[in-house]
Amino acid sequence: MPDLQQVRKGSTPILILSVLADGKKHGYAIMRELEARSQGYFSMTAALLYPTLHQMEQDGLVQSTWEEGNGVRKRKVYSITAAGGERLAAGSMEWRQFAEQLFHILGKPAAIRGEQ
Repeated sequence: MPDLQQVRKGSTPILILSVLADGKKHGYAIMRELEARSQGYFSMTAALLYPTLHQMEQDGLVQSTWEEGNGVRKRKVYSITAAGGERLAAGSMEWRQFAEQLFHILGKPAAIRGEQ
């Protein structure tokens, strides 16, 4: 499972960008949307999400603003930047190619892969 966890962790920025491509959201909404889209498979914690968002903001992939919430307190809302859109497009293609090649290899019979 550690290998799968590394793949999940490596996919976090592209997943966040894909959610933000549909419009600005606050952190909790990003987590819930990822969980909903993946039918619970990607259940992200705040401990993973917020440091990733902060790094993505430093990298110019997302930007944040403070907005009034339904209650009294303000909340930070994130949106994708032009650079984030470009990264999403390139990253989506890279992940598709990776998945296609992975499934291509996994789908081959053992004899073709050179196993006995």
